[in-house]
Amino acid sequence: MGLGFDKTDFYRQLNEFSSGWQMRIELAKILLKNPEIILLDEPTNHLDIESIQWLENFLQNYAGIVIVVSHDRTFINKVCKRTIEITLGKIEDYNCDYSTYVQRRQERIAHQKQVVENQQKEIEAIEQFIERFRYKASKAKQVQSRVKMLEKMDILQEEEIDSSHIHFLFPPAPNCNRVVFEAENLSKSYGNKLVLEKVNFVIEQREKVAFIGKNGEGKTTLMRILQKEIDLSSGKLHRGELVKIGYYAQNQNLMLNQNKTVFQTMDDIAVGDIRLKIRNILGSFLFTNEDVDKKVGVLSGGEKARLALAKLLLEPYNVLLLDEPTNHLDMQSKDILKNALLRYNGTLILVSHDRDFLQGLSNKVIEFKNKSIKVHLGDIDDYLEKRKIESLQLLNTKNVSTASKSPTANSETKNRWEQQKQKESDLRKITKQIENIEKEIQSLETAIEEMNRKLAIPENHSNEIASRELYQEYQLLQQKMDKSIAKWEDLCKKHEQLKNQ
Repeated sequence: MGLGFDKTDFYRQLNEFSSGWQMRIELAKILLKNPEIILLDEPTNHLDIESIQWLENFLQNYAGIVIVVSHDRTFINKVCKRTIEITLGKIEDYNCDYSTYVQRRQERIAHQKQVVENQQKEIEAIEQFIERFRYKASKAKQVQSRVKMLEKMDILQEEEIDSSHIHFLFPPAPNCNRVVFEAENLSKSYGNKLVLEKVNFVIEQREKVAFIGKNGEGKTTLMRILQKEIDLSSGKLHRGELVKIGYYAQNQNLMLNQNKTVFQTMDDIAVGDIRLKIRNILGSFLFTNEDVDKKVGVLSGGEKARLALAKLLLEPYNVLLLDEPTNHLDMQSKDILKNALLRYNGTLILVSHDRDFLQGLSNKVIEFKNKSIKVHLGDIDDYLEKRKIESLQLLNTKNVSTASKSPTANSETKNRWEQQKQKESDLRKITKQIENIEKEIQSLETAIEEMNRKLAIPENHSNEIASRELYQEYQLLQQKMDKSIAKWEDLCKKHEQLKNQ
């Protein structure tokens, strides 16, 4: 039941369930075996937010070993206390959660870079000594010693970093009607199965809307109705005359023609001058010159997801309907997609179970439940906090009959909730401060690198005043860097202390 099944589902035939629900059954079978080791490869892809939260709690308290492959930041942060990074055929093992891993990885790369730079400076100094005193007999012994020192030295190399990532922005949205969609008593049935019953809503221009709810409650069905992919059963749906929709379907992988090449997939729907930019667009989604001639059928799930997103750049849309667009994307690609959606100036309607991805992305949440919908203003965090409060109120109502026996039970529960709410709010603030100071450190690192290049040019030292000014500027940057790093360390310490309270 934690995975979303009702008691009435327990005796249904397996073939009555969709593939997503069959995945849940497989997951339930594993959990019921209570094994010593659980291996989970992208377990959240077919779960809704409620089920993911239940699974998080289950795995947090699990006595055995849990090994997870996941691109869901919130999920792995709550479940995993050890992070193994796999990149370019190598692994790095970090004994910490994902957020701490990100910080430590940056520290490791920065430290490694500094060590390599220091060694290079040492080598240059030795080589200069050798060159300067090579032909002086009085220095022959010292020169020979330094030659041997260079021969024995293990030359350090900076670690190769996978810097490949997608990069794109959606084209500016064309003009659109003020009211994009308006539904009046909209209902939808599949045979005798009623999915949506007399639903009413209005979605206006430039709103960012998240569809939330358990699987099977009608989110994808409504998306398909808005796209005119299927008809409604009764009621009305008004759609603005100027509405132009870009649609990313949940089963986008299956909708792609497996026998066409990557280039043909784009070329078949591109019109006009944009056809000349197809290779550039594919390149921004990490498809190289060789990749564009691959058949879609041989692509990975992530590559197919990127190709489906690339299709949305072939023409400007004023409405985007995106149904689970992050399922096969890595974390960096999800961040870039989120950034593109934050900068998109059209209307966005989004189905997703990824809380980290949804955070700050919507200004309205529509909850699907019991064949109906409920509108909540704000983003996913506002919705989840409101739902916690409603759950608390329901708990308090249930406890009214026993309140005389435990007069402090309700107040204690409420106090715990308020403390937890404040803790989560403080953690979000500190996380944001850490992100800002990391950007500042990154800018300072770039400035210091540039200053190092200037200091290495002999011409810049021909004038004593100019040379002194360069050194002063360099020292000022180093001082700022020291302060920023100290501030970053202090914030990280506060974050860790607060998290462990």
